[in-house]
Amino acid sequence: MSSEDKNRELDEASEETDGVAAPPDSTSSLSIKPNLSSGKGNKRGRKRAAASSRKRKPVRPPKTIKGASHPQTHVIPVSLAAMLVTIGVVYGDIGTSPMYVTKALLAGNGGIMSVTEEFVLGALSLVIWTVTLLTTVKYVLISLKADNYGEGGIFALYSIVRRYGKWLIIPAMLGGSALLADGVLTPAVTITTGVEGLRTIPETHAIIGDNQMNVVVITLIIVCILFVVQRAGTSKIGRAFGPVMLGWFLFLGITGLLFTFTNPKILLAINPVYGLQFLFSPNNHAGIMILGSCFLATTGAEALYSDMGHVGKGNIYATWPFVKACLILSYLGQGAWLLANAGNPELAAIEDLNPFFQMLPGVARPFGVVFSVLAAIIASQALITGAFSLVSEASRLDLMPHLQVFYPSETKGQLYIPLVNKVMWAGCIIVVLLFQSSAHMEAAYGLAITITMLCTTVLLFIYLRRVRKVKLFPFIFLAFFVMLEGFFFGSSLTKFFHGGYFTILLAALIMGIMLCWYAGTAVERRQATLLPVRKYLDQLARLRDDTTYDRLCDNLVYLTNGTNTDYLDRDILYSILDKHPKRARAWWFINVEVMDDPHTCAYSIEDFGTDYVFRVHLFLGYKVNQRINAYLRQIVQDLSATGELPPQTRDYSVYKRPSPIGSFQFCMIRKTLAPESDVVSRERTAIGLKYAIRSFAGSPAQWYGLENSSVFVEYVPLFTKFKSAEKLVRIAPDDRP
Repeated sequence: MSSEDKNRELDEASEETDGVAAPPDSTSSLSIKPNLSSGKGNKRGRKRAAASSRKRKPVRPPKTIKGASHPQTHVIPVSLAAMLVTIGVVYGDIGTSPMYVTKALLAGNGGIMSVTEEFVLGALSLVIWTVTLLTTVKYVLISLKADNYGEGGIFALYSIVRRYGKWLIIPAMLGGSALLADGVLTPAVTITTGVEGLRTIPETHAIIGDNQMNVVVITLIIVCILFVVQRAGTSKIGRAFGPVMLGWFLFLGITGLLFTFTNPKILLAINPVYGLQFLFSPNNHAGIMILGSCFLATTGAEALYSDMGHVGKGNIYATWPFVKACLILSYLGQGAWLLANAGNPELAAIEDLNPFFQMLPGVARPFGVVFSVLAAIIASQALITGAFSLVSEASRLDLMPHLQVFYPSETKGQLYIPLVNKVMWAGCIIVVLLFQSSAHMEAAYGLAITITMLCTTVLLFIYLRRVRKVKLFPFIFLAFFVMLEGFFFGSSLTKFFHGGYFTILLAALIMGIMLCWYAGTAVERRQATLLPVRKYLDQLARLRDDTTYDRLCDNLVYLTNGTNTDYLDRDILYSILDKHPKRARAWWFINVEVMDDPHTCAYSIEDFGTDYVFRVHLFLGYKVNQRINAYLRQIVQDLSATGELPPQTRDYSVYKRPSPIGSFQFCMIRKTLAPESDVVSRERTAIGLKYAIRSFAGSPAQWYGLENSSVFVEYVPLFTKFKSAEKLVRIAPDDRP
């Protein structure tokens, strides 16, 4: 953890610990971390602890790399099982592109009656080289190398390069917002396309009919099931989806290869010259806007980068050549079918002709349609898992509120965020009900993701130039991909009034949330103050023995995310001493740090040479349930046994032998901005919006297992200068001014 993070403002002491609850399990026993606990209860030991703690630096978590401050990263090994999970989780979005890319190209060129050899070879050449340049070169060969301790995505990339310029936060937020917005649209468009394919089968067409609402209902049912199963975790979903997607890609490759054999001339589309010639040809009816349809073939590339933490880069390297070969063969097969059926009047009569389904023979078509529906469901999974990773990274960067996170599997990168799942679920339902047909959704699809790709290019340039210290190549990379993606962005702008406005508005909403949170945090950081605990030990000792104040409880507990043992946020001490002194037998200040080892259970403790002030650091694996109440009672029992904590006897109890542990109360700190605070209106608005957003982030009492504990919330002012009030003039009781 960097020094910047150690000294940052404790926005909300009870809410901002990195990583939160995993699924409930049995409470594990804690072990005391060697060399970090204080004395053993005798005076000599306490003196040594007090002397050593004056020199103590912020606590080092267990199992760190020697000489480094970041916990050792769990590397997902390359294996057949992991590769199967990768195929099931990562490639769903890009793997379903053959279902609608050729369809969009054909519609933009005037339909089957306008098909020529020049169009087929040129359009497919543009598609093939779009996939090659953007997905293979930019993301697989370059972007995957820019990982943040195994995690990928635009926020992970920003966390690597952010020290090289404050302005880099803008492309990070813009790109992340656009990708999250696109993630809402992807499940809707892919699943709807697959369900509409059922109409190409006479038996199912007789059931569904031409009523589009039947398609909408089926799509909504599938969407709901998809989001319900997210809690099972990426690994379990990947094991279920992996065999299906493996079969899907084999289906794409084999069917495409069979049609390619019927007209081997289609292989000329691999030559990029055909694509460039057709792009500027007068026979290109769509003009440069054809690139908008070609871009649909690579919309899953950014999700591929975001999902790196779920499966590991090695497994992506191992599986991408197979996936790309199957995709290219499918496009070539559809092109061969178009050449064989150019000008077919029967096909021209079909509304929204889709070459992918129409080229399948009657016997294979039901099999292909069902396969496509399953693949469409899995395509949605790629963006959903990517969204979980993106939001998790954004929370750690203080660009979004900290949310409840579950780790349903043995790998930390595989996570589940309930609130994000619910929001995306609701968003997908709205999209399906708003646009209803895949043709309308395709018009809105792809515009937002071009913005993300441009932002990723900018951040990758900084990574290559400043982090990797490469001299010439970064400038070539920046110029080439900004120009290329700029063309795609310009060609996609025509989609704005045909549905693209939806994703742009959604991206703007997400961007607004990030800006409000970022601006509010910046104001709080300017007011942050850490106070040395030792300077207040005398006051706490007097308060403990001051009988003029009622004892609030035996043990008063505050949760904090500060890792510096000798310092506390001023708000905590203000709560204890200034905002009606809170008398207790002992005060506990607890920090929870989530470790990469899934089953870590350890703690360290500093008592500052006292028996009433305890600074506790809990080190819990990300699979360990964070039942703070249960763990704290265990710690108290340990300290009572060693004599470091005096007995806390009870006079009343339902049990024959009362527990030697006293009562507990947990105080949750929330900051408020007083109306008379002397801040400019812009900063006041930023703070107000941040606190409004925070109210939707969930209850920290549930995250830390305190539902049945005595918890109270206390509001403390955000320490700022106050406006000087008008001076009052005293007058006589019977006078009026």
